Amino acid sequence: MLRLVILTLAIVPATLWYGIKVLWHAYRGSPPSAPVFDECPRGWSRLIMRLSGVRVVYEGAEVIDPTRPQIVIANHTSWYDVLALTAFIPGRTVFVAKKELLSVPLFGRAAAACGHIFIDRQDRSAAIDSLAKAKQRLEDDRPTVIMFPEGTRSRDGTLKSFKKGAFVLAIQAGVDIVPAAISGSRHIMRKGSWKVNPGVVKVRFGTPIEVAGLAVDDRNGLTNRAWDALAALLAVDDPDALPQPVDPAAGPDKDN
Repeated sequence: MLRLVILTLAIVPATLWYGIKVLWHAYRGSPPSAPVFDECPRGWSRLIMRLSGVRVVYEGAEVIDPTRPQIVIANHTSWYDVLALTAFIPGRTVFVAKKELLSVPLFGRAAAACGHIFIDRQDRSAAIDSLAKAKQRLEDDRPTVIMFPEGTRSRDGTLKSFKKGAFVLAIQAGVDIVPAAISGSRHIMRKGSWKVNPGVVKVRFGTPIEVAGLAVDDRNGLTNRAWDALAALLAVDDPDALPQPVDPAAGPDKDN
């Protein structure tokens, strides 16, 4: 409880400091490539991790190439997944996140100013528009785009079926997919809980999956390959993260 109180007291001024700094630079017309739009989220994330007593270990990080665009796909069980990826990945990074985060005071506006893309999961047309914006960002700024293809945090920690947006985007933009298996974050903070536990989060990056030569009609096969790759990475550190065999291409948005 004491840790949560300290963390809460620190997050408010930290969010004000970094958020206002970002919005001020946006107001002054700083270009999207300005370092402040990556440095502020990275500093904010590292501060929260330190105050939470969380250490992050990265393996296979050499596959991340800040000089060319990539799409990182990761499993999602905790808010600390976002912090762990933000704190590490060098260069330009863009998250594709749910639209509801835009309504968070200051945080939402600052995140939008940093160039992160928000998707309306309930509106197919708006979701397609958001992915089109992500494609344009990949072409213009050549960032690392980070997506959680399960669509939401897994409550029980098992890897769920994937939505196809990330894989359609990868094919259309012609950029490789990098699987990233995150373990330990659910222990830090579970979905539906405000309790924060100290500990270690491990991020294990896998071999990039090439999309050269693929067409949009190949999205199901690419989705399957990516699910299998991420599942194999997770099995190294967290065998319980794997469910009974499922068709990762199945799901309520199977045509997205």
